Amino acid sequence: MSDVHKVNEAYYCGLMHSVGYRERDLQKPVIGIVNSWNDVNPGHKPFKELVQYVKDGIWAAGGTPAEFCVPAPCDGIAQLRGMEYSLPSRDLIAASAEAMIRAHGFDGVVFLGSCDKIIPGMLMAAASLDLPTLFLTAGAMQPYYAREKTYVTPDLKEAIGSAYVEGSETVDFAEKRLNICYSAGTCSMYGTANTMGCFTEAIGITPLGSTLLPFYAGEKIRQARCVGERIVELVKKKKVFSEIVTKEACMNGIKYVSATGGSTNFVLHILAFSKVLGMDLTLEDIDKLQEEIPVIAKFKPSSDYNLEDFRRAGGVEAVLYELREKLSLDVELAMGGTMRELVKAVHPAQIDRQIIRPLCEPIHESGSYAVLYGNLAERGAVVKQSGVLPEMLCHRGPAVVCNSEEEVLTKLREMTIKPGSVLVVRYEGPKGGPGMKELSIPAAMIVGMGLHTSVAMITDGRFSGATRGPCVGHITPEAWDGGTLALVENGDMISIDIPNHSIALEVDDSTLNKRRAVWKRPERKPSSAILEGYRQNVGAADEGAVWLYQKRGKAGD
Repeated sequence: MSDVHKVNEAYYCGLMHSVGYRERDLQKPVIGIVNSWNDVNPGHKPFKELVQYVKDGIWAAGGTPAEFCVPAPCDGIAQLRGMEYSLPSRDLIAASAEAMIRAHGFDGVVFLGSCDKIIPGMLMAAASLDLPTLFLTAGAMQPYYAREKTYVTPDLKEAIGSAYVEGSETVDFAEKRLNICYSAGTCSMYGTANTMGCFTEAIGITPLGSTLLPFYAGEKIRQARCVGERIVELVKKKKVFSEIVTKEACMNGIKYVSATGGSTNFVLHILAFSKVLGMDLTLEDIDKLQEEIPVIAKFKPSSDYNLEDFRRAGGVEAVLYELREKLSLDVELAMGGTMRELVKAVHPAQIDRQIIRPLCEPIHESGSYAVLYGNLAERGAVVKQSGVLPEMLCHRGPAVVCNSEEEVLTKLREMTIKPGSVLVVRYEGPKGGPGMKELSIPAAMIVGMGLHTSVAMITDGRFSGATRGPCVGHITPEAWDGGTLALVENGDMISIDIPNHSIALEVDDSTLNKRRAVWKRPERKPSSAILEGYRQNVGAADEGAVWLYQKRGKAGD
């Protein structure tokens, strides 16, 4: 270090000395560790311990670890409490991580994240920063075993609906409430958290097996040490994020998610991520791409298999092996090697074919999602078609209109919903909420009440990865912006045709024009300053509902 550089760096070094770093520590690659640990999110609680092993690996490889934390709300806990803050938190997480990393000038980054909006937010930050980067997830929750059955988180949500039908809290329900969320770790289902975690593995920035591995496994500790060592190597090689996460790698990830029946929230997040990455993916692009990929595996709540079953069946590697003829095989993996080497190392005889089907014998011929269009969704709506029963792929029924999540919950609790109906839940979009709440509880209650075989639900809000049944979300334009959804009246006939990608309000244009002429937005309760700021600046769902990352491309472009 030259004398001039020593003078220039004196203030930085002096402050870093005050928190215990030595002169020689600061001459090594300084690795920012973005930790999302907290005491109240089961998917993130293990990071308090795991981060120490990441630091061990960084020290061992000749680097210097520098840990800081970001928010990490649990979507499950936010249900009916503060779900409107969940999606906005994605952009806040991205912005807070980026601000800290740029302010302190770290040389490389390790992101520790597991859950629904945390991984997407971290991906957005990583794309904007374009530094040497690795991710590590905390690992999966232990399923609950009782009376020769296996239960995971969505089973508790559906039990809520059953409890209303039964009219009281049974002993069985009380037991499920106490035990189904059995340990720390990400919920052992294929919700948004595990969809996003496995996506990071498929695009090559997370150790394979990270997401499905139980949080308490010894291998998880070894993974953490390996990540710490590897990030220092990546810094020394100057191997930045964009060299690993190429367009081809992202296409691999989208194909993987389609093949495994991923969460509809993934569509929002990949659109937002691609915006920051500068890829300009559209809703139509994603629909076309994933429609070419058969669904070869499904997990809770869309099947009886949980995440532990998935791991034992062969995991992410096995799915990538089955998809090998449809993937770009020469993409690099940040932990070393290429996709081609990864799939060559898989032993097909060890794949459980009951759980992970061969590509030639899929569960569904076309992809996990369907994007629907029509006068109700001129710019699109999203449904997880792999989670819909065959008899509900086409449905026509009278509208039951609700102007909020609270209103639909009241109707469900009062048990006034008739079979054949189409529940319309509006003004819950990005602006209308504001915050685009996840209608996970109402969707699960419909299943628990046995209505998922005769009732559909449509909304400008969104649904959980833990949702199954004919639930159409992300309707754009949203009702708050005067979309046709705002003009629906009780009793209007609505037709949903998932195989033909259509959703229509059976009301003539003349009548709709008359309704539009007198339409007014409903009054909403005053919201917080942060949500009002979100409402004023957030983009539409068909573009990822991006708030703080509107500019395309990397910062500085």
